[in-house]
Amino acid sequence: MQSPEDDIDEAAWCTDRRREVAHYVAAEGLPLARVEAEPSWFVAPYISVWSVEDAMKLGFPGAWVVCGDLPTDYVAASAATNARDAIRVLARRWFDVAGHMARGEAHPEFSIGPPEEWPMLAPLLRSRAELLEACADDAELWPEV
Repeated sequence: MQSPEDDIDEAAWCTDRRREVAHYVAAEGLPLARVEAEPSWFVAPYISVWSVEDAMKLGFPGAWVVCGDLPTDYVAASAATNARDAIRVLARRWFDVAGHMARGEAHPEFSIGPPEEWPMLAPLLRSRAELLEACADDAELWPEV
């Protein structure tokens, strides 16, 4: 049986994710400048983490953006010093938001989908949070850290 990563062109996949990140940053109106040319970390075709330059302090990271087979989201660089920290922060955030959604409660800071979709979205978000947490905890995925 073939897995999804068997036929993946990693360079093309990363190029597509970089475009998605740039579009996300623009659509969200984030005060960020340039998306790095290569992801800081990735496992194609599932997840990529990108450093995005701070528009007010050129040459410095302003945020980490996660993109792939999960919701595109970001963490300010002040909250995470590297890609691994960023996915840990996002996992905690997503667990929290999924818990609110599962209880039918609006999260005070984040909103994902309309309330009528929360019963369906909460377990999906929780599963992606579990994926992020597992990636952050897997030392073999982070040889340089």
